[in-house]
Amino acid sequence: MDKKELAAFLRQRREALRPRDVGLVEGPRRRTRGLRREEVAQLAGMSTDYYARLEQQRAPQPSVQITTALARALRLTLDERDHLFVLIGHNAPPASTAPPNMSAPR
Repeated sequence: MDKKELAAFLRQRREALRPRDVGLVEGPRRRTRGLRREEVAQLAGMSTDYYARLEQQRAPQPSVQITTALARALRLTLDERDHLFVLIGHNAPPASTAPPNMSAPR
């Protein structure tokens, strides 16, 4: 698992999404660009602490299920999803098992 590259990738994808992109309300006092860590964690169904540790390069290797949930929460394309799996050290599942929100590259 490439923790440094994984952390950078997760931050980049989190910062690229806006709350309205994922059905959340964007309040007037947002200090962070893109989604907050806790918002990504909530969308992925994981703890905020674990997600934060992933971005801080302190977490153990996520399971295939958590990796899939992160890909869905971050609205990754199939290519981005596959890249996430490689960074984490798993084989990417076949494209036919991808969630419906994953599409061709943007």
